[in-house]
Amino acid sequence: MASAENKQTASPMALMVADVARTMRIQRGWTQEQLGLELGYSAAAVSAMETCAQPASDAMLVELERVLGNGTAMFESARRYMRMERYPLQFQDYALLEQAAVSLQLFATNVVHGLFQTEAYARALIGGSYPPLSDQRVEELVQLRMERKALFDREPAPMIEIVIDESVLRRVIGDEEIMREQLLHLVECARRRNVTLLVLPLDAGKYGEYAGDRGSMSLVETPGHDHLVYLEPQDESLLISDPAKVSTYAQRYAMIRSQALGPRESLDLIKRLAGVAV
Repeated sequence: MASAENKQTASPMALMVADVARTMRIQRGWTQEQLGLELGYSAAAVSAMETCAQPASDAMLVELERVLGNGTAMFESARRYMRMERYPLQFQDYALLEQAAVSLQLFATNVVHGLFQTEAYARALIGGSYPPLSDQRVEELVQLRMERKALFDREPAPMIEIVIDESVLRRVIGDEEIMREQLLHLVECARRRNVTLLVLPLDAGKYGEYAGDRGSMSLVETPGHDHLVYLEPQDESLLISDPAKVSTYAQRYAMIRSQALGPRESLDLIKRLAGVAV
């Protein structure tokens, strides 16, 4: 719903889209009603977009590109950045890196990594977070999380390896049916040629060596073959580029990987937890 509050908090990209769309509309000699007819929106919706009372939605940006873009892909580019701006502030920088990554090496210790979550699991997780979020914000974050999955089918395909702590697989989020669906989804993900899925078993530390005690991490290789580490403790974020520190995290990840079950054993464990015959 359009509001005065939105006008005060509109992002720089939303303001730019509003400015450009209004300027291009005026250059064509169109009223807001005429632009609305071309876009398939009401004059009120166009007015709300131009004043940022209700910034352009993803769907409206598609139509703005079709009607006003003139082949520039201006509004198409804006879609990408406005999507990033809707992420939590601490995640925005990493979101761009993730989508462009050549490879990802992930370690998940508390919940299923966002890239691998089902919609129902994500909704239960985000909806049950603290402090509580509005229903509208929960749905927005769920859809943003689902959109991240486009990475799996990107060309060229990134290589993605994930090590999941067994406790994540046993921790019920939502209810048993949501969790079973999530486990089966992990099985499907593991069948992708660009995905390797490993499970770090609960007894990984029984001989006194346990490399996963310091929590989740994401190791990223960029298109320029730089290597970065992303950490997100308690809604804060750390993006580490110092080569010495990145090397330490990479070595730790390698040790975590060495203590995990192999791909086939990991898949069998997930299937058993989902109640599927192995």
